[in-house]
Amino acid sequence: MRRLFPAPVVLALAGCLVAGGVAVTLDRTSGGPGASVTAAAVSDRKVDLERYDAAAQWRTGKARGTRVTPAGELAFDRGIRTTRLAGRTYDTARWTSPWVAPGFSYTELIASWSARTPGSSWIELKVRGRSAAGTTTTWDSLARWAAKDTVLKRASGGAQADDGTTLATDTWRTAGLASYQLRVKVHRQRGKRAVPRLDLATVLTSALPRAAGPVSAPGVARGIELSVPRYSQMIHTGHFPQWGGGGEAWCSPTSTSMVLGYYGRLPGAASYAWVPGGHADPWVDAAARSTYDHAYRGTGNWPFTTAYAARQAGKAFVTRLRDLREAEVLVKAGIPPVLSIAFRRGQLSGAPISSSNGHLLVVVGFTSKGDVIVNDPAAPTNASVRRVYARAQLEKAWLEASGGTTYVIHDAKHPLPKAPAGNW
Repeated sequence: MRRLFPAPVVLALAGCLVAGGVAVTLDRTSGGPGASVTAAAVSDRKVDLERYDAAAQWRTGKARGTRVTPAGELAFDRGIRTTRLAGRTYDTARWTSPWVAPGFSYTELIASWSARTPGSSWIELKVRGRSAAGTTTTWDSLARWAAKDTVLKRASGGAQADDGTTLATDTWRTAGLASYQLRVKVHRQRGKRAVPRLDLATVLTSALPRAAGPVSAPGVARGIELSVPRYSQMIHTGHFPQWGGGGEAWCSPTSTSMVLGYYGRLPGAASYAWVPGGHADPWVDAAARSTYDHAYRGTGNWPFTTAYAARQAGKAFVTRLRDLREAEVLVKAGIPPVLSIAFRRGQLSGAPISSSNGHLLVVVGFTSKGDVIVNDPAAPTNASVRRVYARAQLEKAWLEASGGTTYVIHDAKHPLPKAPAGNW
């Protein structure tokens, strides 16, 4: 879906506007539109990622009708109540995390997950927060999600603007809270054997300055370039406009497909058999359908995208990095990160489009001087996707637009390296 974000506003997700609009550099501070802009150091970028992806971690929460499997997944076990959806009755169970305090007053929260929803099963994620004084917010629904769209039309939860919090599609915003709880509800259709299960849930909290600050010095990935396949979203122009406005808006599913292709984990032909013959790279069409948010009406929902990628590759989540040096750590480990950026005319030299209010691309490497080698899906053809962007320009377009938002997608052959500062 094409979408403009008039300044000042916080970018909640990438709208993938790639042509014909005015791009903006967007406010990511809790101080609001009137806050002063000062040079920001890496230490000013407060980011914390909490992970639940092993039995011991799931057992720190409170289970009601859920169980931890021998494989370390959280699964439906028994219904504690019922839910009606699309004429079906579901037995519902839930899991609630302990209260988690990231150690700073967070202003934004993004949850992501990896889940299996066989048959007609589905999941829902909720969050609530608590202030330093002990005041607790209401539970807000982040998303109702299923891998397929045949029963549940996956959708983000809506604004729910009350008690100082609001949901902007995939990003829960606060005036500044000290801790939070995540709740996962799993739904199995009554009389059916297929049960939903989660392999991973993450909660990202952050408090970020407006300015990117000085450009980072080149790091550990200088001279490395990963062999990531190149796909253009533009060759899908006009394809399936019911999913976010057509292929020209599919920067997120196209970028994700490049990473899956790099791992050799693109979906099988059966998953895109419905795509008409003659469509190049039909797995991109399949990714767009599988990441579409029926509430936002677009394919740029960050955790919906990583949930799709995780089903293919093994692990995927949304995080925020503090600078390109942290992206270099991933690249050196063989993991190509997907960055969410925005830029005005003249702010990103060599880009295939003049401006964008929200766009995603894949970092595939770094030159010997530290500039960034990317696969930019906005290029007109697959052959022209590879670009080299000036380090300072891309870092600014990324940190100031989305706060350093990044998809981290990896398989078992590419485990996560040691995190520089707790953001994966």
